Amino acid sequence: MRKKFHGLKKIKIRQSWNKINLYNIARSRPLSTGHLTFFQQKWAAKAAARAYHGEQIREKQWQRMFSRRLASVVPMDHRYLARFDGSEQAAGRGSGLDPKPDERVRPVARTPYMNMTFAPIERRLDTAIFRALFASSTRQARQMVVHGFVKVNGKKMIYPGYLLNPGDMFQVDPERVMFATGAEKDKTERRESRMLKRSKNSEAGEGEEAGEAAAESATPEQQKPSEQTPKEAKKMINDLMSQAKALLSGSKDQKVSAKRKQDIRAFQRTLKRTLSQSSSSVPTGLTDSLDAQLMELTSKLSISSDAEQPQTPEGSASSEGIFTPEDKAALREAMREMRENPIDPTKPYATPWRPRPFMSAFAFIPPFLEVNQNICSAVYLRHPVARPGFAEVPTPFSYEMSQLAFNWYLRRR
Repeated sequence: MRKKFHGLKKIKIRQSWNKINLYNIARSRPLSTGHLTFFQQKWAAKAAARAYHGEQIREKQWQRMFSRRLASVVPMDHRYLARFDGSEQAAGRGSGLDPKPDERVRPVARTPYMNMTFAPIERRLDTAIFRALFASSTRQARQMVVHGFVKVNGKKMIYPGYLLNPGDMFQVDPERVMFATGAEKDKTERRESRMLKRSKNSEAGEGEEAGEAAAESATPEQQKPSEQTPKEAKKMINDLMSQAKALLSGSKDQKVSAKRKQDIRAFQRTLKRTLSQSSSSVPTGLTDSLDAQLMELTSKLSISSDAEQPQTPEGSASSEGIFTPEDKAALREAMREMRENPIDPTKPYATPWRPRPFMSAFAFIPPFLEVNQNICSAVYLRHPVARPGFAEVPTPFSYEMSQLAFNWYLRRR
Protein backbone atom coordinates (compact mmCIF):
# COMPACT_ATOMS: atom_id res chain seq x y z
CA MET A 1 0.00 0.00 0.00
CA ARG A 2 1.36 3.38 -0.97
CA LYS A 3 2.36 5.95 1.60
CA LYS A 4 -0.37 8.40 2.67
CA PHE A 5 -3.11 6.11 1.36
CA HIS A 6 -5.50 7.68 3.87
CA GLY A 7 -4.67 11.37 3.87
CA LEU A 8 -6.24 14.13 5.91
CA LYS A 9 -5.00 17.10 3.92
CA LYS A 10 -6.47 16.08 0.58
CA ILE A 11 -9.71 14.15 1.04
CA LYS A 12 -9.87 10.90 -0.92
CA ILE A 13 -12.55 8.38 -0.06
CA ARG A 14 -11.37 4.77 -0.29
CA GLN A 15 -12.99 1.34 -0.22
CA SER A 16 -11.77 0.68 3.31
CA TRP A 17 -13.04 0.43 6.88
CA ASN A 18 -10.22 2.60 8.17
CA LYS A 19 -11.20 5.19 10.77
CA ILE A 20 -9.44 7.95 8.80
CA ASN A 21 -11.50 7.01 5.75
CA LEU A 22 -14.69 7.24 7.83
CA TYR A 23 -13.61 10.68 9.04
CA ASN A 24 -12.99 11.77 5.44
CA ILE A 25 -16.48 10.58 4.46
CA ALA A 26 -17.99 12.59 7.31
CA ARG A 27 -16.23 15.82 6.30
CA SER A 28 -16.51 15.46 2.52
CA ARG A 29 -18.43 18.18 0.69
CA PRO A 30 -20.06 18.34 -2.76
CA LEU A 31 -17.88 19.41 -5.64
CA SER A 32 -17.83 23.18 -6.04
CA THR A 33 -18.29 23.89 -9.76
CA GLY A 34 -18.92 27.64 -9.78
CA HIS A 35 -15.36 28.70 -10.66
CA LEU A 36 -14.34 25.64 -12.73
CA THR A 37 -14.54 25.05 -16.44
CA PHE A 38 -16.40 22.03 -17.75
CA PHE A 39 -13.14 20.17 -18.34
CA GLN A 40 -11.96 20.92 -14.80
CA GLN A 41 -15.27 19.74 -13.38
CA LYS A 42 -15.02 16.43 -15.23
CA TRP A 43 -11.38 16.01 -14.19
CA ALA A 44 -12.09 16.65 -10.49
CA ALA A 45 -15.10 14.30 -10.51
CA LYS A 46 -13.14 11.58 -12.29
CA ALA A 47 -10.22 11.86 -9.84
CA ALA A 48 -12.48 11.63 -6.78
CA ALA A 49 -14.56 8.76 -8.16
CA ARG A 50 -11.56 6.70 -9.30
CA ALA A 51 -9.97 7.02 -5.85
CA TYR A 52 -12.92 5.02 -4.53
CA HIS A 53 -14.04 2.80 -7.42
CA GLY A 54 -11.28 0.45 -8.51
CA GLU A 55 -8.33 2.35 -7.08
CA GLN A 56 -6.20 -0.81 -7.49
CA ILE A 57 -6.96 -0.99 -11.23
CA ARG A 58 -4.79 0.73 -13.81
CA GLU A 59 -6.48 3.54 -15.73
CA LYS A 60 -6.04 1.92 -19.15
CA GLN A 61 -7.55 -1.29 -17.86
CA TRP A 62 -10.57 0.57 -16.52
CA GLN A 63 -11.01 2.46 -19.79
CA ARG A 64 -11.31 -0.90 -21.57
CA MET A 65 -13.85 -2.08 -18.98
CA PHE A 66 -15.97 1.07 -19.22
CA SER A 67 -19.29 0.74 -21.03
CA ARG A 68 -21.70 3.52 -21.94
CA ARG A 69 -24.60 1.05 -21.83
CA LEU A 70 -25.99 1.32 -18.29
CA ALA A 71 -28.17 -1.58 -17.14
CA SER A 72 -31.55 -0.71 -15.65
CA VAL A 73 -34.98 -2.20 -15.06
CA VAL A 74 -38.48 -0.70 -15.10
CA PRO A 75 -41.01 -2.11 -12.63
CA MET A 76 -44.16 -3.31 -14.40
CA ASP A 77 -47.23 -3.14 -12.16
CA HIS A 78 -49.65 -5.81 -13.33
CA ARG A 79 -52.65 -3.92 -11.94
CA TYR A 80 -51.73 -0.77 -13.86
CA LEU A 81 -51.15 -2.74 -17.08
CA ALA A 82 -54.52 -4.46 -16.74
CA ARG A 83 -56.34 -1.17 -16.14
CA PHE A 84 -54.80 0.98 -18.90
CA ASP A 85 -53.65 0.39 -22.46
CA GLY A 86 -51.22 3.31 -22.77
CA SER A 87 -53.62 5.91 -24.18
CA GLU A 88 -53.76 7.64 -20.78
CA GLN A 89 -50.23 8.90 -21.35
CA ALA A 90 -51.60 11.34 -23.97
CA ALA A 91 -54.73 12.37 -22.08
CA GLY A 92 -55.15 16.10 -21.56
CA ARG A 93 -52.42 17.24 -23.91
CA GLY A 94 -52.99 20.87 -24.91
CA SER A 95 -56.10 21.62 -22.85
CA GLY A 96 -54.79 19.85 -19.74
CA LEU A 97 -56.25 17.16 -17.56
CA ASP A 98 -57.25 18.17 -14.08
CA PRO A 99 -56.89 15.42 -11.47
CA LYS A 100 -59.72 14.73 -9.08
CA PRO A 101 -59.60 16.66 -5.78
CA ASP A 102 -59.36 13.47 -3.71
CA GLU A 103 -56.83 11.83 -6.03
CA ARG A 104 -53.18 11.97 -5.04
CA VAL A 105 -50.74 11.63 -7.89
CA ARG A 106 -47.57 9.96 -6.63
CA PRO A 107 -44.52 11.37 -8.38
CA VAL A 108 -42.40 8.80 -10.16
CA ALA A 109 -38.83 8.71 -8.85
CA ARG A 110 -36.05 9.30 -11.34
CA THR A 111 -33.77 6.42 -12.25
CA PRO A 112 -30.17 7.31 -11.27
CA TYR A 113 -28.46 5.99 -14.38
CA MET A 114 -25.25 7.93 -13.79
CA ASN A 115 -24.60 6.13 -10.50
CA MET A 116 -24.10 2.97 -12.57
CA THR A 117 -20.94 4.34 -14.20
CA PHE A 118 -18.63 1.99 -12.30
CA ALA A 119 -20.90 -1.08 -12.42
CA PRO A 120 -18.33 -3.24 -14.33
CA ILE A 121 -15.96 -3.02 -11.35
CA GLU A 122 -18.53 -4.74 -9.10
CA ARG A 123 -18.02 -7.93 -11.13
CA ARG A 124 -14.39 -8.20 -10.05
CA LEU A 125 -13.64 -10.91 -7.50
CA ASP A 126 -11.73 -8.68 -5.08
CA THR A 127 -14.50 -6.05 -5.09
CA ALA A 128 -17.17 -8.70 -4.54
CA ILE A 129 -15.25 -10.07 -1.53
CA PHE A 130 -15.15 -6.57 -0.03
CA ARG A 131 -18.87 -6.02 -0.71
CA ALA A 132 -19.68 -9.34 0.99
CA LEU A 133 -17.95 -8.10 4.20
CA PHE A 134 -15.22 -10.76 4.00
CA ALA A 135 -12.42 -8.16 3.99
CA SER A 136 -11.90 -4.71 5.43
CA SER A 137 -10.68 -3.24 2.12
CA THR A 138 -10.40 -4.16 -1.53
CA ARG A 139 -6.62 -4.30 -1.21
CA GLN A 140 -6.93 -6.85 1.58
CA ALA A 141 -9.40 -8.83 -0.53
CA ARG A 142 -6.91 -8.74 -3.40
CA GLN A 143 -4.23 -10.12 -1.08
CA MET A 144 -6.52 -12.99 -0.03
CA VAL A 145 -7.06 -13.96 -3.67
CA VAL A 146 -3.39 -13.77 -4.62
CA HIS A 147 -2.34 -15.88 -1.61
CA GLY A 148 -4.78 -18.65 -2.53
CA PHE A 149 -7.42 -18.32 0.21
CA VAL A 150 -10.37 -17.88 -2.20
CA LYS A 151 -12.27 -20.44 -4.25
CA VAL A 152 -14.69 -19.78 -7.10
CA ASN A 153 -17.15 -22.59 -7.81
CA GLY A 154 -15.03 -24.95 -5.72
CA LYS A 155 -11.72 -24.23 -7.48
CA LYS A 156 -8.91 -22.06 -6.20
CA MET A 157 -8.77 -18.70 -7.94
CA ILE A 158 -5.61 -16.58 -7.69
CA TYR A 159 -6.63 -13.79 -10.07
CA PRO A 160 -8.29 -10.83 -8.30
CA GLY A 161 -9.46 -9.40 -11.62
CA TYR A 162 -11.61 -12.43 -12.43
CA LEU A 163 -15.04 -11.23 -13.59
CA LEU A 164 -17.86 -13.07 -11.87
CA ASN A 165 -20.80 -14.36 -13.88
CA PRO A 166 -24.38 -14.62 -12.55
CA GLY A 167 -24.62 -17.72 -10.38
CA ASP A 168 -20.93 -17.94 -9.45
CA MET A 169 -20.19 -18.85 -5.84
CA PHE A 170 -17.00 -17.73 -4.12
CA GLN A 171 -15.66 -18.91 -0.77
CA VAL A 172 -13.02 -17.42 1.52
CA ASP A 173 -11.08 -19.21 4.24
CA PRO A 174 -12.98 -18.50 7.51
CA GLU A 175 -9.76 -17.94 9.47
CA ARG A 176 -8.70 -15.24 7.02
CA VAL A 177 -12.14 -13.61 7.26
CA MET A 178 -12.00 -13.58 11.07
CA PHE A 179 -8.55 -12.01 10.92
CA ALA A 180 -9.57 -9.45 8.28
CA THR A 181 -12.80 -8.34 9.93
CA GLY A 182 -11.90 -8.89 13.59
CA ALA A 183 -10.41 -6.46 16.06
CA GLU A 184 -6.64 -6.28 16.35
CA LYS A 185 -4.75 -7.47 19.39
CA ASP A 186 -3.53 -4.88 21.85
CA LYS A 187 0.03 -4.75 23.16
CA THR A 188 -0.70 -7.04 26.12
CA GLU A 189 -2.32 -9.71 23.96
CA ARG A 190 0.51 -9.59 21.43
CA ARG A 191 3.06 -9.97 24.23
CA GLU A 192 1.17 -12.96 25.66
CA SER A 193 1.00 -14.66 22.27
CA ARG A 194 4.74 -14.17 21.74
CA MET A 195 5.53 -15.62 25.17
CA LEU A 196 3.21 -18.57 24.53
CA LYS A 197 4.86 -19.24 21.19
CA ARG A 198 8.33 -19.18 22.75
CA SER A 199 7.29 -21.53 25.55
CA LYS A 200 5.74 -23.95 23.04
CA ASN A 201 8.89 -23.94 20.94
CA SER A 202 11.07 -24.61 23.99
CA GLU A 203 8.74 -27.39 25.20
CA ALA A 204 8.75 -28.93 21.74
CA GLY A 205 12.55 -28.95 21.70
CA GLU A 206 12.75 -30.51 25.15
CA GLY A 207 10.08 -33.05 24.21
CA GLU A 208 11.98 -34.11 21.11
CA GLU A 209 15.16 -34.64 23.10
CA ALA A 210 13.32 -36.62 25.79
CA GLY A 211 11.50 -38.64 23.16
CA GLU A 212 14.71 -39.59 21.40
CA ALA A 213 16.27 -40.67 24.69
CA ALA A 214 13.20 -42.71 25.64
CA ALA A 215 12.99 -44.30 22.20
CA GLU A 216 16.52 -45.63 22.50
CA SER A 217 15.82 -47.35 25.84
CA ALA A 218 12.21 -48.46 25.29
CA THR A 219 11.12 -51.89 24.01
CA PRO A 220 8.86 -52.22 20.93
CA GLU A 221 5.89 -53.07 23.17
CA GLN A 222 6.43 -49.92 25.22
CA GLN A 223 6.74 -47.72 22.13
CA LYS A 224 3.20 -48.54 20.96
CA PRO A 225 0.83 -45.67 21.93
CA SER A 226 -2.18 -46.36 24.08
CA GLU A 227 -5.19 -46.68 21.82
CA GLN A 228 -8.69 -48.00 22.09
CA THR A 229 -10.22 -50.40 19.63
CA PRO A 230 -13.06 -48.96 17.53
CA LYS A 231 -15.57 -51.20 19.35
CA GLU A 232 -14.51 -49.96 22.80
CA ALA A 233 -14.48 -46.32 21.71
CA LYS A 234 -17.91 -46.66 20.11
CA LYS A 235 -19.35 -48.25 23.26
CA MET A 236 -17.91 -45.53 25.48
CA ILE A 237 -19.18 -42.73 23.24
CA ASN A 238 -22.64 -44.32 23.13
CA ASP A 239 -22.66 -44.45 26.94
CA LEU A 240 -21.74 -40.77 27.07
CA MET A 241 -24.50 -40.01 24.57
CA SER A 242 -27.11 -41.77 26.69
CA GLN A 243 -25.94 -39.91 29.80
CA ALA A 244 -26.20 -36.58 27.96
CA LYS A 245 -29.73 -37.44 26.83
CA ALA A 246 -30.65 -38.30 30.40
CA LEU A 247 -29.27 -34.95 31.54
CA LEU A 248 -31.29 -33.12 28.90
CA SER A 249 -34.51 -34.95 29.74
CA GLY A 250 -33.96 -34.52 33.48
CA SER A 251 -33.46 -30.79 33.02
CA LYS A 252 -37.16 -30.42 32.21
CA ASP A 253 -38.09 -31.24 35.80
CA GLN A 254 -35.66 -28.72 37.31
CA LYS A 255 -35.08 -25.09 36.42
CA VAL A 256 -32.06 -25.10 34.09
CA SER A 257 -30.88 -22.06 32.19
CA ALA A 258 -30.93 -21.98 28.41
CA LYS A 259 -27.14 -21.67 28.36
CA ARG A 260 -26.77 -25.05 30.13
CA LYS A 261 -29.13 -26.68 27.64
CA GLN A 262 -27.10 -25.22 24.77
CA ASP A 263 -23.92 -26.65 26.31
CA ILE A 264 -25.50 -30.10 26.58
CA ARG A 265 -26.68 -29.99 22.96
CA ALA A 266 -23.23 -28.82 21.82
CA PHE A 267 -21.72 -31.74 23.75
CA GLN A 268 -24.12 -34.12 21.95
CA ARG A 269 -23.03 -32.74 18.58
CA THR A 270 -19.38 -33.26 19.56
CA LEU A 271 -20.16 -36.88 20.46
CA LYS A 272 -21.91 -37.45 17.12
CA ARG A 273 -18.93 -36.04 15.21
CA THR A 274 -16.54 -38.22 17.20
CA LEU A 275 -18.75 -41.26 16.66
CA SER A 276 -18.75 -40.71 12.90
CA GLN A 277 -14.94 -40.47 12.90
CA SER A 278 -14.30 -43.44 15.22
CA SER A 279 -13.86 -46.02 12.49
CA SER A 280 -10.11 -46.12 13.20
CA SER A 281 -8.35 -46.46 16.54
CA VAL A 282 -9.19 -43.63 18.92
CA PRO A 283 -6.66 -42.32 21.47
CA THR A 284 -7.61 -42.76 25.09
CA GLY A 285 -7.19 -39.06 25.80
CA LEU A 286 -10.07 -38.16 23.47
CA THR A 287 -12.66 -40.24 25.32
CA ASP A 288 -11.26 -39.07 28.64
CA SER A 289 -11.71 -35.45 27.53
CA LEU A 290 -15.32 -36.13 26.52
CA ASP A 291 -15.95 -37.83 29.85
CA ALA A 292 -14.51 -34.81 31.67
CA GLN A 293 -16.79 -32.47 29.75
CA LEU A 294 -19.83 -34.54 30.74
CA MET A 295 -18.72 -34.43 34.38
CA GLU A 296 -18.48 -30.64 34.17
CA LEU A 297 -22.01 -30.39 32.78
CA THR A 298 -23.31 -32.70 35.52
CA SER A 299 -21.60 -30.71 38.25
CA LYS A 300 -22.96 -27.41 36.95
CA LEU A 301 -26.47 -28.79 36.79
CA SER A 302 -26.22 -30.16 40.32
CA ILE A 303 -24.83 -26.86 41.59
CA SER A 304 -27.66 -24.87 39.96
CA SER A 305 -30.31 -27.21 41.39
CA ASP A 306 -28.79 -27.28 44.87
CA ALA A 307 -28.54 -23.50 44.99
CA GLU A 308 -32.32 -23.23 45.27
CA GLN A 309 -32.50 -25.62 48.25
CA PRO A 310 -30.76 -25.13 51.62
CA GLN A 311 -27.99 -27.63 52.15
CA THR A 312 -26.97 -29.34 55.35
CA PRO A 313 -23.36 -29.11 56.47
CA GLU A 314 -22.89 -32.82 55.72
CA GLY A 315 -24.24 -32.44 52.17
CA SER A 316 -22.08 -29.44 51.42
CA ALA A 317 -19.02 -31.18 52.75
CA SER A 318 -19.70 -34.27 50.64
CA SER A 319 -20.23 -32.21 47.48
CA GLU A 320 -17.03 -30.29 48.04
CA GLY A 321 -15.06 -33.52 48.24
CA ILE A 322 -16.17 -34.76 44.82
CA PHE A 323 -13.80 -32.58 42.77
CA THR A 324 -10.33 -31.43 43.66
CA PRO A 325 -9.16 -27.96 42.56
CA GLU A 326 -7.07 -29.60 39.82
CA ASP A 327 -10.13 -31.44 38.51
CA LYS A 328 -12.18 -28.25 38.50
CA ALA A 329 -9.47 -26.42 36.57
CA ALA A 330 -9.29 -29.25 34.01
CA LEU A 331 -13.07 -29.29 33.62
CA ARG A 332 -13.22 -25.53 33.17
CA GLU A 333 -10.56 -25.81 30.47
CA ALA A 334 -12.56 -28.51 28.68
CA MET A 335 -15.71 -26.39 28.73
CA ARG A 336 -13.83 -23.36 27.48
CA GLU A 337 -12.70 -25.29 24.42
CA MET A 338 -16.29 -26.30 23.72
CA ARG A 339 -17.56 -22.78 23.46
CA GLU A 340 -17.92 -21.28 20.02
CA ASN A 341 -15.78 -18.24 20.73
CA PRO A 342 -12.96 -19.22 23.06
CA ILE A 343 -10.03 -17.17 24.23
CA ASP A 344 -7.12 -18.39 22.11
CA PRO A 345 -3.86 -16.43 22.39
CA THR A 346 -2.42 -18.28 19.39
CA LYS A 347 -4.84 -16.59 16.98
CA PRO A 348 -3.55 -13.53 15.08
CA TYR A 349 -6.70 -11.56 16.00
CA ALA A 350 -8.18 -10.57 19.35
CA THR A 351 -10.09 -13.32 21.13
CA PRO A 352 -12.92 -13.62 22.01
CA TRP A 353 -13.59 -12.46 18.47
CA ARG A 354 -15.25 -9.08 18.06
CA PRO A 355 -15.75 -6.94 14.95
CA ARG A 356 -13.45 -4.11 14.04
CA PRO A 357 -14.21 -0.67 15.42
CA PHE A 358 -16.24 1.63 13.14
CA MET A 359 -17.42 -1.39 11.11
CA SER A 360 -21.11 -0.51 11.50
CA ALA A 361 -20.82 2.41 9.06
CA PHE A 362 -19.77 0.00 6.28
CA ALA A 363 -21.86 -3.05 7.23
CA PHE A 364 -24.20 -3.34 4.25
CA ILE A 365 -24.48 -5.91 1.46
CA PRO A 366 -25.69 -4.95 -2.05
CA PRO A 367 -28.77 -6.76 -3.36
CA PHE A 368 -26.92 -8.55 -6.17
CA LEU A 369 -25.01 -10.69 -3.62
CA GLU A 370 -26.39 -13.51 -1.47
CA VAL A 371 -24.05 -14.00 1.48
CA ASN A 372 -23.82 -16.73 4.12
CA GLN A 373 -21.58 -15.43 6.89
CA ASN A 374 -21.53 -18.77 8.74
CA ILE A 375 -19.47 -20.50 6.04
CA CYS A 376 -17.91 -17.36 4.50
CA SER A 377 -19.47 -17.98 1.09
CA ALA A 378 -21.46 -15.79 -1.27
CA VAL A 379 -23.25 -16.09 -4.59
CA TYR A 380 -23.07 -13.43 -7.30
CA LEU A 381 -26.75 -13.45 -8.27
CA ARG A 382 -26.78 -11.02 -11.22
CA HIS A 383 -25.22 -7.88 -12.56
CA PRO A 384 -26.16 -4.66 -10.71
CA VAL A 385 -28.96 -2.59 -12.25
CA ALA A 386 -30.59 0.79 -11.72
CA ARG A 387 -34.20 1.14 -10.60
CA PRO A 388 -36.42 4.20 -10.16
CA GLY A 389 -34.93 6.06 -7.22
CA PHE A 390 -32.21 3.48 -6.53
CA ALA A 391 -28.93 2.29 -8.06
CA GLU A 392 -27.41 -0.99 -6.86
CA VAL A 393 -23.80 0.16 -7.17
CA PRO A 394 -22.76 1.51 -3.73
CA THR A 395 -21.11 4.91 -4.04
CA PRO A 396 -20.55 7.81 -1.63
CA PHE A 397 -20.81 10.41 -4.41
CA SER A 398 -23.75 12.43 -5.64
CA TYR A 399 -25.59 11.96 -8.90
CA GLU A 400 -24.01 15.09 -10.41
CA MET A 401 -20.45 13.96 -9.64
CA SER A 402 -21.12 10.52 -11.14
CA GLN A 403 -22.54 12.24 -14.22
CA LEU A 404 -19.38 14.31 -14.66
CA ALA A 405 -17.21 11.20 -14.31
CA PHE A 406 -19.36 9.39 -16.88
CA ASN A 407 -18.97 12.28 -19.31
CA TRP A 408 -15.20 12.18 -18.85
CA TYR A 409 -14.99 8.55 -19.99
CA LEU A 410 -17.46 8.99 -22.85
CA ARG A 411 -14.78 10.38 -25.15
CA ARG A 412 -12.38 7.59 -24.07
CA ARG A 413 -14.37 4.54 -25.07
